[in-house]
Amino acid sequence: MEKSKKELLFSVSKKDFRIDTFRAGGKGGQKQNKTSSGVRVTHIESGAVGESREERSQHQNRKIAFQRCVESDTFKKWHKRKCAELLGQKARIEEAVERAMEPKNLKVEVKDEQGRWVEATELKWI
Repeated sequence: MEKSKKELLFSVSKKDFRIDTFRAGGKGGQKQNKTSSGVRVTHIESGAVGESREERSQHQNRKIAFQRCVESDTFKKWHKRKCAELLGQKARIEEAVERAMEPKNLKVEVKDEQGRWVEATELKWI
């Protein structure tokens, strides 16, 4: 059986997100009021937002906020749209490359005895 090959269309990294921290409030009392453990993650291109302030740890809240952001409907719609756009562009680019690589569109040049570039004919290649 032949496995289908999957290509990476694009990647999303931390650079694509804005991460804001804020004082969370809630359980934990005075400690929560002093530490900025609440996290809001915004995907800049899609506008999707994930927020968490439940945990006392900023690291845990960051993880939860990223997860909520990526699982949001806004991010999912953006992801589908981006994939469709890139797949369409890829197909158009491949078609253009195929047309450009047809023999009638190719021109091969070689240096002659004087060092000048001249168009190669089939006879010179044999």
